[in-house]
Amino acid sequence: MTVATPEAPPASLPPRKPRKIFLVVGLVVAVVLGIGLFTSIGAPKKSGMPQPGDPVPSFTAARVNGSGTVRVGTDGRTSRRPTVLLFFGHWCTICSTELPSLAATVRSQDSAGGPLSRIRVVGVDSEDPLSVAQSFVAGSRVTFPVAYDPNVAIMSGKFYFEGDPYAVFVDGDGTIHKIVASAITPAAFRADERSLIPSGS
Repeated sequence: MTVATPEAPPASLPPRKPRKIFLVVGLVVAVVLGIGLFTSIGAPKKSGMPQPGDPVPSFTAARVNGSGTVRVGTDGRTSRRPTVLLFFGHWCTICSTELPSLAATVRSQDSAGGPLSRIRVVGVDSEDPLSVAQSFVAGSRVTFPVAYDPNVAIMSGKFYFEGDPYAVFVDGDGTIHKIVASAITPAAFRADERSLIPSGS
């Protein structure tokens, strides 16, 4: 007689545990979101770029169109004169179109006299060989002083700008009034210049 062997009960299945990959992914997402939230609070500047209300960064550089040097913002000042800084380069296609008309605007203002003629305009030519910068400035009929910035020590090192053109409008007390990070028309240029003139002047 054959004796039946009792059948073993089915092995109980262990309780399901969450997969480790989901835990790791969730943790990483939470950390990234947390870092993004806390580093963005109270940080109006991008990579150190100056903002309106900040002192204009100081620099001294050799002059492209003429001898001597160009100085801006020494001790956070601009010689008590409102100043416009124009950043450009021959390699920048927008600048090649924009600069001749802005240079004509400045020449017209200087010859007409009046409040706009008292605003100092300074150019910064970046990333051009000196001969190219000189040819570009002369060909655009620029009469205002232009600082030479071949290694972007001013454009990127001082202002943290990425590329050209930029226009920086600076009040007479040396603080930045406005930054235009694109092409600017002569009409907009004049309007932004007028905003630098104290009322009653």
